[in-house]
Amino acid sequence: MLTLPTTTRAAIFYGPDDIRLERVPLAAPGPKEVLVRIRACGLCSSETLAWYMQRKAPVPLGHEPAGEVVAAGEGAGVAPGQRVFIHHHAPCLQCRACRRGDYVHCQTWRSTRLVPGGLAEYALVPAQITAADLLPLPASVSDVAAVFVEPLACVVKSLRRARVRPGDRLAVIGLGVMGLLHILLARDLQFERVVGVDLLPERLAAARAAGADDVLMGGEDAAARVREATGGGADVVIVTPASLDAIQLGYESVAPGGRIVIFTPVPPEDLWALPVHDMFFREVEIVPTYSAGPNDTREALRRLAEGLPVESLISHRFDLNGAAEGYRLVAQGRALKVVVQP
Repeated sequence: MLTLPTTTRAAIFYGPDDIRLERVPLAAPGPKEVLVRIRACGLCSSETLAWYMQRKAPVPLGHEPAGEVVAAGEGAGVAPGQRVFIHHHAPCLQCRACRRGDYVHCQTWRSTRLVPGGLAEYALVPAQITAADLLPLPASVSDVAAVFVEPLACVVKSLRRARVRPGDRLAVIGLGVMGLLHILLARDLQFERVVGVDLLPERLAAARAAGADDVLMGGEDAAARVREATGGGADVVIVTPASLDAIQLGYESVAPGGRIVIFTPVPPEDLWALPVHDMFFREVEIVPTYSAGPNDTREALRRLAEGLPVESLISHRFDLNGAAEGYRLVAQGRALKVVVQP
């Protein structure tokens, strides 16, 4: 008879410089629940936003996991030994928000989570997640590629909400891993031109390798250079940094009739002086995009299975003991994708 673990080591956030590995209780899976051994987990830059994390602390870390089923409760629909992607949230699929496709506004979506989290040796997947957003991984998708399902799903949703049209010109402000995923995915869409903007030369080089037609160093005249490179402004501007300056750069770079996608939140006290008069007559749209739903994760996994070259974005790999160092590198802008393999 299989003996299941009753505790697991997990990374817990107490503060930006206080990430602890603790041993926490682990329950056996009940009906439709799944116990997984975490094989790999990506580190998300949102987990380095002190204002965002501090209000939750102490909180388990990790929401980009790939795992292997250890045990499954009755009705779970998966078998031990199966490799899976696990979303950290999942909707009920029945409420009004879900019927409209607004999965992240489902109350079930907001209340579900892995226990303890993805940065652990083992995790318990609740029944809601098992039912809605636990996906078997094909053999063609490695464990480290699978950690990109969740972040790539956010990019899939971002470009969907941007209502991309054939012949659009795209500008991506901020070329960390999320900006680079936008550029990688843009190669499969019918953009007329793709431009990347960042302050770090190595990220400009990475964007060029990912498929950008032009890469531009940020600075005082960056918006003018984006408009020049896109023939009058980008139809779609993706703003990935959590920065009002980056949002303003995006606004100054967008074409009439274009869309600005705000991909990352800013602190609640940061207010942007929205230029309503100019926005009205230029018909510029401001489009926020938050997380991703089951439709997006399935599209992301399909893209990975077809060979989207995401593993080229991995800059560092650690075991669980190196998780805190990985977050430091991400916070300092010294890493692209960091993967932890417990």
